[in-house]
Amino acid sequence: MIKLYDFELSGNCYKVRLMLSILGLPHETENVEFFPGRQHKSEAFLRVNPLGQLPALQDGDLILRDAQAILVYLASRYDLSRNWYPADSPETMGKITMWLAFADSLTNSISSARMHDLFFYDFDVEQCRQRAHQLLRILDEHLWFEESQGRQWLCTADHASIADIACFPYVMLADEADVPLIDYPAVRRWTDRIKRLKGFTLMAGIFPTSAAPPERAVAL
Repeated sequence: MIKLYDFELSGNCYKVRLMLSILGLPHETENVEFFPGRQHKSEAFLRVNPLGQLPALQDGDLILRDAQAILVYLASRYDLSRNWYPADSPETMGKITMWLAFADSLTNSISSARMHDLFFYDFDVEQCRQRAHQLLRILDEHLWFEESQGRQWLCTADHASIADIACFPYVMLADEADVPLIDYPAVRRWTDRIKRLKGFTLMAGIFPTSAAPPERAVAL
């Protein structure tokens, strides 16, 4: 049985929960109280992840840390369709790896500003917000160009990948970091597409999208 060491309000934990739900994988969770309990720094959890960071995932004898690494593992091992991490396409894998690194940058900016506001962490919040807007502009321009070419996702034309799952949570939580998405229309359209994926699940601060609009009849 897969076991996820989880904190409900963590965007990085959420992306793993989301991937588990999309893949339909049975699992158990162990809540690790990040704030205010700081259980991620306890002796018990440090035996799971010596870095004292969430999430961590155990599958049999394997223990993985880092949300992006966990996404790669889950998709590689359990997605029989090979859509989420297409290992037979070096070009796509290269793109996915690039966007997984981008997801880390979103964590270091949006998540840091959010932790400053919600959990009182001592970060340079204005610098974090400025960096977040730089990243969102890059993301919005990329998605706008992809849409202009008939492609719906970060790395592939017709199916989301783990890159989309990795970048999604902290983009959706940007409002909690005082980083509004109003100026990023392509980003907002992309988040709505993700919310309509089969198996999509919510977390606190991330709400369902409206129903897809009906197709308009075309007069002939």
